[in-house]
Amino acid sequence: MFGADKGTAASDRLNGKKLNIGIVQARFNADITDALATACKTELLALGVSDKDIDHVTVPGALEVPVALQAMAEKGKYDALIALGCIIRGETYHFELVANESGAGVTRISLDYQLPVANAILTTENMEQAIARQTEKGRDAAQVAVEMANLLESI
Repeated sequence: MFGADKGTAASDRLNGKKLNIGIVQARFNADITDALATACKTELLALGVSDKDIDHVTVPGALEVPVALQAMAEKGKYDALIALGCIIRGETYHFELVANESGAGVTRISLDYQLPVANAILTTENMEQAIARQTEKGRDAAQVAVEMANLLESI
């Protein structure tokens, strides 16, 4: 939920040094996804991830995000992946299809490869909601990726 109390991660889990992170960004609703990507990359750098250790690719839309995540996961070089996109409800059932299938695909990649995937594919009712979330959710995705990569390394 927007503005929810997310708790505080242990500071040692938010250390991005030595991590390799892959980002897949959907280009559909590019103004929003570009802002998500900027906030995400800025936060990754602030958490200590080196710019050279961040790979960022773009795909046409949210439905294409999982296959690009899968290709990155298969390389075996990433400690975590990040999915960025924006799906805004329209007048047809297409919104539900894209939201459900992209979300399921992202989750499946994470489970199949035992690899953290931070899902920041926004699903909003309108553009105003997307704009209100673009920066915070981009930062959140970076923090989730770093925290989960460190957690899985410690388990």
